[in-house]
Amino acid sequence: MMPQLSDSGEALAEKAFSKQSPVFDALDREDTIVRYKRWRVRTHFMQYLYGNSHILELNAGTGEDAVFFAGQGHRIHATDISSGMLTVLEKKIQDSGLEASISYEKCSYTALSELSGKGPYDAVFSNFAGLNCTDQLEKVLHSLYPLVKQQGIITLVLLPKFCLWEFLLLFKGKLKTALRRFSGKKGAVAHIEGIHFRCWYYNPSYVKKIMKKDYTHLLTEGLCVFVPPSYISSFANKYPHLFVYLQNLEASMRKIWPFRSIGDYYIISFRKK
Repeated sequence: MMPQLSDSGEALAEKAFSKQSPVFDALDREDTIVRYKRWRVRTHFMQYLYGNSHILELNAGTGEDAVFFAGQGHRIHATDISSGMLTVLEKKIQDSGLEASISYEKCSYTALSELSGKGPYDAVFSNFAGLNCTDQLEKVLHSLYPLVKQQGIITLVLLPKFCLWEFLLLFKGKLKTALRRFSGKKGAVAHIEGIHFRCWYYNPSYVKKIMKKDYTHLLTEGLCVFVPPSYISSFANKYPHLFVYLQNLEASMRKIWPFRSIGDYYIISFRKK
């Protein structure tokens, strides 16, 4: 049974991620699978970027990706709803001397009409399922249109409704985890730092349907289809040779149906018509 959540979903998510912000980077950098995921996402996104692209990043968190893309010669306007995450991001920008390359703004992706940095941008980027924290994904995707230049790129990393690894947990008796993506319109309860909030799951077909009128679909690829999700954090260290094998298997299958749609995440990109 779901916990009763008395606060709004966005407010609860903001509290959770702000509370986690002081330790977020340490947790991230120590995890081999998280490093693999970032490498995969960045490689996918960079194939569509021109030199000195101006990027709008949604749910930028502590700015790990913003700093990376700035290092590649791009300019980033980073947005997030979490005050704690943006505090870490601000210090990171100062410490890295990247004030000329990274700007930031507190703004929810459900309120992009209120964004002060309206662009338009060469690309919009959202990593690691931040957009799964809303049940208004269609509204968010439609609101991107005026923010993106003609021929501009949108790359999103989302959680689908079915994850092969999670479903296999049925055989270990972990029913709650195995079936949580079948939660429907009410969403599933996630928790970070003891704070519970809801998230929703969206298949690539749903996103493509929303984007079809105004964008050309470029590529969808599965992420952590054969490589385990990062919450199975000890896997890479316990089974290093198997981990390498699974990475290679994923590399060969990630763009093929159904594997592009049944990972822990999928990466999907569009070009504005």
